[in-house]
Amino acid sequence: MRDRSHLRVVTDLESRPDLRHPRRSDVVVYRVRVDIDDADPPIWRRIDLRSDLTLDVVHQVLQVAFDWTDSHLHRFSLGGGAFDWDSQLFLCPYDVVEADFEDDGVPAADTHLDETLTATGDALHYLYDYGDNWELTLRLEQVLPAEGACAAAVVVDGERAAPPEDCGHLVDAASLAKVLPDPARFEQDRINDALRGPFFVLREAKVDPRLVDLVHRLGYTAHSDSLSHVALALTAEPARLEAADLVGHLRGFQWFLDRAADGGIPLTGAGYLKPADVVEASKVVPVMADWIGAKNREAHCYPLLQFREMLQDLGLLRKYKGQLLLTKTGQAAQRDVNALCEHLAGRLNPKPGDEFHVQASLLMLAYAAASPDAQLPLSTISALLTELGWRHANGTPVTDSALRHLPFYEVLSNVTDQPATWRRRNVISPGAAALARRALGL
Repeated sequence: MRDRSHLRVVTDLESRPDLRHPRRSDVVVYRVRVDIDDADPPIWRRIDLRSDLTLDVVHQVLQVAFDWTDSHLHRFSLGGGAFDWDSQLFLCPYDVVEADFEDDGVPAADTHLDETLTATGDALHYLYDYGDNWELTLRLEQVLPAEGACAAAVVVDGERAAPPEDCGHLVDAASLAKVLPDPARFEQDRINDALRGPFFVLREAKVDPRLVDLVHRLGYTAHSDSLSHVALALTAEPARLEAADLVGHLRGFQWFLDRAADGGIPLTGAGYLKPADVVEASKVVPVMADWIGAKNREAHCYPLLQFREMLQDLGLLRKYKGQLLLTKTGQAAQRDVNALCEHLAGRLNPKPGDEFHVQASLLMLAYAAASPDAQLPLSTISALLTELGWRHANGTPVTDSALRHLPFYEVLSNVTDQPATWRRRNVISPGAAALARRALGL
């Protein structure tokens, strides 16, 4: 092993080389042979890979091809081994955040395969599990035309079963015979079936990568089948809603926009809607459908107050000199229901920040998008968030009530052409499902 103290001196003087090639202008298929280094007899796979794949996707292909479970860190390297100073490194997400200067590199997710392999004979190195140290070499054998909508990856040949996870870097036949039921077994059809699984289908469909990552991370949990089914449903062609239908589903939003366009909505001295406006708004805001009591004081109509304040938080209304006025965005949305939908979808797509909010938003949007005219399964979503490690401050699992307090739940509850009674509060309307799809970029 190279002396690490010597490496520290070198790193103070120079950075790692940049060995990447320009990206291709066209998409081709790379036929690549992948060998586990030092395996005797050889353990290898021949895989057709689309040249525009990012290396984080290539990593998932290799995990499937060698029957591993993505339970450890990994990295790619060009020009040498994964810890050689003269190599260029392509890092997994953990290493991007945690690597020290000796291991500086670029994110694998930002690097395309065709930036690392260009001509036959080129080699790319891959290391999986820094303890067992599975070192693999990907060598480009052929550059083939990409015909039609070619798959991301197809295994076309190979030999022998791969070593199982956490077996201690066993690569010789005698050792592997002790931990594998049939070391000579190579199941090409089974591997290719797995390469058509949710992760790859969702990536092909350009689904938000953060959601794809959640589907992958939750793949071995109790609700993984439910989440996979929902995620795959996102790739199906949805029923389209006409503009007139959208108007019906957004009638609560539209009422406020139209009312504010008429010279603004006057407020009381205490900053509430005036009684006459409370009466009219209560007729169209869905969550007011079964509100008990008089509907003429906004201070006593919490769902209406929450809805109105949500419109301000969404940037559609602003308070100015005792009135609610349209923002510039609100003016465009008032005139065009599609502009309103686009704005709502953009605000529903979670921005980087609070990680619980991001993950809860993505899961709720996925289930909503796949659940027109069905109940949003809050208990399932809560269980998935608990599987991701989230807990309440007292250590108890995530509950449905924690989701009902999130802003996007309020939006989705009010995108409907039906009264949002307490019994129907979790029913996702076709309009809400369509909005969730837009929010996910579909």
